[in-house]
Amino acid sequence: MAGHGGRGRSGGRPTLEEVAARAGVGRGTVSRVINGSPRVSDATRAAVEAAVAELGYVPNTAARALAANRTDAIALVVPESETRFFAEPYFSDMLRGVGAALSETEMQLLLIFAGSDRERRRLAQYLAAHRVDGVLLVSVHAHDPLPDLLGQLEIPAVISGPRSEHETLPSVDSDNYGGGRSAVEHLMARGRSTIATITGRLDVYGAQRRIEGYRDALLAAGREVDERLIVPGDFTEAGGRRAMTELLERCPHLDAVFAESDVMAAGARQVLREAGRRIPDDVALVGYDDSAIARHMDPPLTSVRQPIEEMGRAMLGLLLDEIADRRPAVSRGLERRQVVLPTELVARASS
Repeated sequence: MAGHGGRGRSGGRPTLEEVAARAGVGRGTVSRVINGSPRVSDATRAAVEAAVAELGYVPNTAARALAANRTDAIALVVPESETRFFAEPYFSDMLRGVGAALSETEMQLLLIFAGSDRERRRLAQYLAAHRVDGVLLVSVHAHDPLPDLLGQLEIPAVISGPRSEHETLPSVDSDNYGGGRSAVEHLMARGRSTIATITGRLDVYGAQRRIEGYRDALLAAGREVDERLIVPGDFTEAGGRRAMTELLERCPHLDAVFAESDVMAAGARQVLREAGRRIPDDVALVGYDDSAIARHMDPPLTSVRQPIEEMGRAMLGLLLDEIADRRPAVSRGLERRQVVLPTELVARASS
């Protein structure tokens, strides 16, 4: 039996609806397959691709975008300074994961910094004009107004790590609690008795969860939590230096430090060496992220690996789903989707 030869039932170009009917699926499912969303089963994807081939359907990107009020572009919004973005491996790994997943689609990626008030005002105007189909938000703090702005504008958005346990946006995160707990359990297993921690910014929910893991690991082992051993940092190398200096002043006899990012661990290491403390002989050191910094440090740094590239890919998958369904999850009344990926402690010579 002859195929349609690129003609729909109307005699013109095959439509998205005709592909859906031929494949026995909904229009939204066809859209997901065409846009490269990973949230489609292999069987469904095969059925849609077969229908596309049989009908000779060719997506008309410009026409589809115009008809659907689409731009075929998404924004990766970073509410931090450019200096911090390029200094910390977390951001480049996240960007790599998003870019790899996006390369399988026809969509473009815009990188937007919103670290200053001026940049935020400009971003608000840009988003209000609906120049992107969706937004990936990275490194959002507890009281950041950006997520609420996106909700008001009804722009699909996914956040890298919830702002709190009551997050309303779809989110992707790593198991920060489990990661913090495993770091302390590792140090206790190595015979360390006075374990300090340098926290991340306390207005970041992920940093709060790492502290909870630190506390619970100590309590589960029958140890007291000494508040003098908990010093806030800010995920920067300078912050790690400041916090380590303060810890040595408070508790000069400490024998282990859990720095809640590799960048802060690098700052802590400098202070320990300047103070004549040998790593790991005198003080064991554990970081977080398992970045290139950890592997190249002397001695190589034990670190909690969070799958940052995988997080980026998962974020894009959720966002493509939101875009395909046309409306944000909140306005559809669906249960919020929060993905949590596992962490893994990578032991090296520093502990």
